[in-house]
Amino acid sequence: MEIIKTEKLTKYYGKARGILDLELTVDQGEFFGFIGPNGAGKSTTIRTLLGLIAPTSGSARVFGKEVTKERESILRSIGYLPSEALFYPGMKVRDVLKLSADLRKTDCKAESERLCARLQLDVSRKVDELSFGNRKKVAIVCALQHRPELLVLDEPTGGLDPLMQKEFFDILRERNREGTTIFLSSHVLSEIQRNCTRAAIIRDGRIIACDSVDVLSKTNAKRVTVHGAVDLAHLKGVRDRKDGEDSISFLYSGDMNSLLRALSSGQVHDLAVTEPDLEEVFLHYYEKDGETR
Repeated sequence: MEIIKTEKLTKYYGKARGILDLELTVDQGEFFGFIGPNGAGKSTTIRTLLGLIAPTSGSARVFGKEVTKERESILRSIGYLPSEALFYPGMKVRDVLKLSADLRKTDCKAESERLCARLQLDVSRKVDELSFGNRKKVAIVCALQHRPELLVLDEPTGGLDPLMQKEFFDILRERNREGTTIFLSSHVLSEIQRNCTRAAIIRDGRIIACDSVDVLSKTNAKRVTVHGAVDLAHLKGVRDRKDGEDSISFLYSGDMNSLLRALSSGQVHDLAVTEPDLEEVFLHYYEKDGETR
């Protein structure tokens, strides 16, 4: 069953581009990633899917229902986590969680308590006094406590420390194994690679790739930074080279054994091999010899 389906979904803000001709399908039970840098159109897509803003043209269906006509029915089965959550000032955490449950006319007390314990969230504190990370925890519990069929998460880990990020994704994987469909929007490539089975990449309001994470990952170059002196003249797969005073940094998509041989013949004082940022991934994946594919 298709949980999310869009056809030529387009949104303009006046003359400004939001999203353009989006064709997107997410099946039931998927852990789906939506990747793109800030300003690419991720949040616009999500707000349109939730019926929070109306599309300029095209269509979007969630659970097979048209979002512009059946928004209330759709939202009953969705848990939404925005990138930034705002709460009524002066309320305690427990009151915010109860309000969220009451709005859904659902008794979420038991599940709320389990989630708060796992996320180490103090429900007796006022939301005004919380750090950004703890406010994010409140938003997570609000989104998950009614055990929705679909979770829509927009940059969900901002403000969470590494231990809480791990716990959060443990919870998401458990929910996904139980059948919950998860739509994860992020500009953190590693979050998508570790947790999603399929992903779409959006840039400048358009989807430029959609495939399994394994296929997308195979096209990724690595960012290599070498401190020392090495000869890379005959090494194939080097691009975007940046030379420092005692370092060389470059994107590498060639054979790793060839890279190791080149490094071993030089004088290497330090070496770092990391994931490139998303913009570098886009350039590596979609450009060849200076031309966009």
